[in-house]
Amino acid sequence: MRNGTVVGSGWGAGYVGAVAVALLAALVLLATSAGGSNSGYTVRAIFDDAGNVISGEDVKIDGVKVGTVGSVTPTPAAKAAVVLNIDNPGFQDFREDASCTVRPQALIGEKYVDCLPTQPRPVGTPLPPPLRKIPSGSEGEGEYLLPVTNTSSPVDVDLLGDISRLPERQRLTIIINELGAGLAGRGSDLNAVIRRADPALRELEKVLAILAGENHVLAQLAVDSDKALAPLAAVRERFADFLVQSNTVAQASAAHRGALAENLALLPRFLRELGPQMERLGQFADQTLPTFRDLKIAAPGLNTIFTKLPAFSNASSVYFKSLGKTSKISGPALVGTESLLKRLEGFGGAAKPFSTNLASLFASLRNTGGLERLLDFIFLGAGASNGYDALGHFLRTEGLGTACLTYTVTKPGPGCSRSLFNTSSSSTAASASPDPANTSLVMARTLAVFKGATPAQALAEYPGVPGAGEAGEAPAPGSSAGAPASAQPVGGSTAGTTYYSPSAEGSEAGGMLLNYLLGN
Repeated sequence: MRNGTVVGSGWGAGYVGAVAVALLAALVLLATSAGGSNSGYTVRAIFDDAGNVISGEDVKIDGVKVGTVGSVTPTPAAKAAVVLNIDNPGFQDFREDASCTVRPQALIGEKYVDCLPTQPRPVGTPLPPPLRKIPSGSEGEGEYLLPVTNTSSPVDVDLLGDISRLPERQRLTIIINELGAGLAGRGSDLNAVIRRADPALRELEKVLAILAGENHVLAQLAVDSDKALAPLAAVRERFADFLVQSNTVAQASAAHRGALAENLALLPRFLRELGPQMERLGQFADQTLPTFRDLKIAAPGLNTIFTKLPAFSNASSVYFKSLGKTSKISGPALVGTESLLKRLEGFGGAAKPFSTNLASLFASLRNTGGLERLLDFIFLGAGASNGYDALGHFLRTEGLGTACLTYTVTKPGPGCSRSLFNTSSSSTAASASPDPANTSLVMARTLAVFKGATPAQALAEYPGVPGAGEAGEAPAPGSSAGAPASAQPVGGSTAGTTYYSPSAEGSEAGGMLLNYLLGN
């Protein structure tokens, strides 16, 4: 309950000692000051009671001095106007929700004014407007007015102790007399004082006003709460068990309060170290994001792999069992090959020079085309030693594998007037010239090419068109005997014989030479 005594009024709602002290302080202030300070930031706070508040007392915010009390004067409405000179520049911004309270400074009755420039609010909430400045021509012009609704002056403990020395009957008499005299005919003032008597009552009034404005919301909240509590009532046994288990957990936590206290003591250090680790974790997450994107694409394939993995595991189990049995059998054999491996090691060392030379030989064959030339020799040699005519394949040359070889010169049989070389001359076969009477035109051109002439020179030396059947030439099917035959295999186009057909720019002699070498 707050003291109803008002500075300057004849009577107060407080006690007799408080009224006398307040009247004396008011008279002294009236004689020494008038209107407060005219410099800096000045707040004119209206109080119901400012007993023992004198000029020069401290003005504090959260226990820190920010200014001093300039003057204390009565108002026409029987209130006390306390001028507060705020010297600290950081607190020269009182808002409409600012509040001030008179509190005891020491046991000897000194007071100070405890203020709050604005009420705490969530971050980002706009500030209320600043205090209204008193206009010119009014008392306290230029000062910022803090109304009585934003101030309070609780009854001090020492005032309550003043009447504790008397018997209870006299105490009650004093209280009744003072209340009756101070409150006579001031019902409206008493109502206003009671409403402002306790900050809790003022806050309760604000809460009730908010609730009254939200009555529809509260009604809906009651309905929704009923709906929400209905399922909870259906499982109330589980809910009760939850409370019992919570009690058990709380007891266990209390039993380990030392460890919990140590954890809380280490928590700040953990949080300091957690910050850099979380930054590194964020960087790691940024770097692994492409990997997880690729993993998302590969997820169906991985799912298929894991789906088929059991069958593979079963099959591999059989395989490993068989491998184990085989290992038991082949193990002694592998151990027995140790001596063989030692011999192979010695053989490998001895064979290294041969292997090096063989590698060089194969490299030379590969680089110089020796293998291709060997295959050409085999192919061309086979074609040169074998022929093919209308009757089939025939052997031109026969290799004898005896130790002693005899050479026999065969002569043409009766009725054959042609030979490969002209044997009538005494010159060697290499220098023999074809006999026009006994050598065909194709063979003459061929021998000329063998001697080093070009196909064009052979054609110029032996002009003409070869007749049908010369040198194994067969007339083309459907052509006359005098028409030139195209290069065709003797056995026909379906006999599979390789032949050479000279191009338009090539010579006939060159084509016949290749056909002869190929066995056509």
